[in-house]
Amino acid sequence: MNDSLQVRVRAITWEAEGVLGFELVPLAAHGLLPAFDAGAHVELQLPGGLRRSYSLLNAPGERQRYCIAVHRDAHSRGGSRWLHEQAHAGHTLCISAPRNLFPLDETAPLSVLIAGGIGITPLLAMAQRLAALGRPWVLHQAARSRAHAPFLPQLQALAAASGGRLQPHFDDEAGRVLDVAAIVAALPAGAHVYCCGPQAMLAAFEAACAALPRGRVHLERFAARDAPASDGGFTVRLHRSGREVPVARGQTILDALHACGIEPLYACGQGVCGTCQVAVIAGVPDHRDLVQSEAEKATNTHIMICCSGSKTPELELDL
Repeated sequence: MNDSLQVRVRAITWEAEGVLGFELVPLAAHGLLPAFDAGAHVELQLPGGLRRSYSLLNAPGERQRYCIAVHRDAHSRGGSRWLHEQAHAGHTLCISAPRNLFPLDETAPLSVLIAGGIGITPLLAMAQRLAALGRPWVLHQAARSRAHAPFLPQLQALAAASGGRLQPHFDDEAGRVLDVAAIVAALPAGAHVYCCGPQAMLAAFEAACAALPRGRVHLERFAARDAPASDGGFTVRLHRSGREVPVARGQTILDALHACGIEPLYACGQGVCGTCQVAVIAGVPDHRDLVQSEAEKATNTHIMICCSGSKTPELELDL
């Protein structure tokens, strides 16, 4: 990571069933970390070359520490498993500077936040920021049960102190999942709505928001929606060296580069974090990422090489 920082794990806390919180502090005594905005994430470099992105959940403006929370994923590719089983207080980690692909519009007349499970993390930072600004907010926190709802006492206290509204939803008590469509249908004029959670929730959110102005609708995914482009049958030309790398069927561009001993930056491997973004010199990408807007994809100036492919026989990249 070109913008890497070294931090120490100061504390690990239990936050809900299957969820641990991690407090990260700078190594230097009285040191300060880079400032961040609500919705930002950092990338952790873990043993074995793993890189994973996690949202910052503490209040924007805090520079003495970063706080993240990690859900133990039953299908973990190594990141959450290592953090749950191997990490300990005192551990030193390398992280990136914060990056924000899920920014908060601080001028909205009302911000409606919808969180599912571990998707609460960026929205907790947003609620704290809105509370600090004195802006109105409503947070719908959905979880399977109370025991699976991270940061519930903290959110209850924040709502009581700031005048915000917390509306928790527990599937086991309600007998159903959160009705996202009803929340969106009841939005006041001009309200901005944010959603972060599992795929089913995000699909319901996108369907419910289809008629709303795009500028008022915000979402963040932790996993890819579409399968990566792996049809192959094209060549990647590396602009800086002139080297040509064939991408075969079943490979992504990132796979093909790794097979040739080339190690570009990447993290999530699913096109949701933006770490592997590369400039396109020539050719037409087959975009599969969830980082760029449709307008940005239409320019074909950048590609996420972990998941996107090529619509042309050759793709020249700034590598």
